[in-house]
Parts: sequence; structure tokens; C-alpha cells
Amino acid sequence: MSDPRRSVSGLSVFITGAASGMGAAAARIFAGEGAKVAVTDYNGEGAAAVAAEIGANARAWRLDVADHDAIKRVIEEAAAHFGGIDCVVNNAGIGRFMPLDGERYDGHWDEMIAVCLTAHQRIVRAALPHLRRSASPRIVNIASTEGLGATPLDSAYVAAKTGVTGLTRAMAVDLGREGITANCICPGPIATGMTAGIPDEHKTIFAKRRTALARYGQPEEVAHIVVSLCMPAASYITGAVIPVDGGLMAKNA
Repeated sequence: MSDPRRSVSGLSVFITGAASGMGAAAARIFAGEGAKVAVTDYNGEGAAAVAAEIGANARAWRLDVADHDAIKRVIEEAAAHFGGIDCVVNNAGIGRFMPLDGERYDGHWDEMIAVCLTAHQRIVRAALPHLRRSASPRIVNIASTEGLGATPLDSAYVAAKTGVTGLTRAMAVDLGREGITANCICPGPIATGMTAGIPDEHKTIFAKRRTALARYGQPEEVAHIVVSLCMPAASYITGAVIPVDGGLMAKNA
């Protein structure tokens, strides 16, 4: 164990989907612990607002993770600004229900895979030269409990998130000898923009019926696990798929 520190102070962290929800929560916690944070999001104004709130330890970039050229450009700009990249947090995603025989299913599938799966490997590959120069290189991919099971009308999202769990394990195996760890978090029902349209009474019913803790989680409860996986002391955790779901996957009925 080369570095036993349980601190992310001084590390440079690249986060996608950081204008709101779990990404924004992670950006704030990382910065509060002394890390330097690249706050990236398709919503550039939202990313800028989060970075402004954080202060000197953060800078914002607008990033469409479906744009391969933009990924390479923003990664290089962030690395130049912060003097490298130590941690990559692939958090950006979209969610939308559609039946398998939906009229626009093919386009729906292509978009879901591009944003929720393909972007993860492109961002990691673009960041690899910088991760290889880091003393504590970390990759954290955000999947979903939909990558461990399935909900009706959600096949494209389920396929993408299941792909993220497999991709993470493959990254752990491919990069392990270089000391680069790759882990995956599978959030369950979390109070974010993606679930904001669900009426509160329905959320309460679902949480009480399906989760051991009988409630929705908060973005910060996922973000703290992200930060923990990026600590130098977390050097022997790799290839893990970690549900942060209030016990949803553990509960049979």
C-alpha cells in the first residue's frame, strides 16, 4: 500500500453530468475535501453555476458526452488547467421509458447507448495518459440498479447500465497492473432530476414497498461513496459493483 491517506486533497477529479444531482453533489464534496474539480455537463450554465458556488477549486466546461471530439478537447483542457487528472467519474446519463415496439425505438436505443455506455469508455480512454501519470489513479463509473435487474419499458437503459457494470470489470482487469482502479456504483431510487417527475406519494409507496430503508436516497449518499473509492487508501478495491440503493436489491418482497 503506497499511500494510506483517506483524503482526496490535492487530487484532480473529472466529473461528467455535474450540473445537478449526484454529479453536483460529488463535485461539492470533492472540493470541500480539497480536491480540484472539473465540473462538466451538457448543461453548460448549470455546470458554471456549480463551479461558481464551489469557488477556486473548480472550473466548468460544457460537455456533450455523445461528442467524441468534445470529450478529447475538454479532457485535455481540464488536464492542462489542473495539472493532470487523477480521478474520472462517469456520471452523465439520461433516462426515458419506451416499449420494445415503440415507433422511435431504434433512435432511443442509439441515444441511450451513446450517452450511458459508449461515452464512459471514450472518456476513460481520453483520460488514460493522465491517469497513468497519477500516483492514485481512479475510475468510478455510475451505472444503476437497472444494471442488476430490469424495470418494464426500460430495455435500452437496462442494456446500457448492464454494459457499464461489465465495462467496469473489464477496465479493472485491463488496467489493474498499472495500478489504475475501476469501480462501479449502482444507485437505486435517488431524489434527482431524473426522478423529479414522479409524484411524491408514488415515491413513498415504492420506497416503502421495495427498499429495506423505506425511503428514497439523496444524491449526497451516492456521492460520498464515489469520494471514498477515489481515496488513495482505496487502492485494493477494483472491479467492484456496489449498489447504493437502500437495500432494494437485497429485499425480496
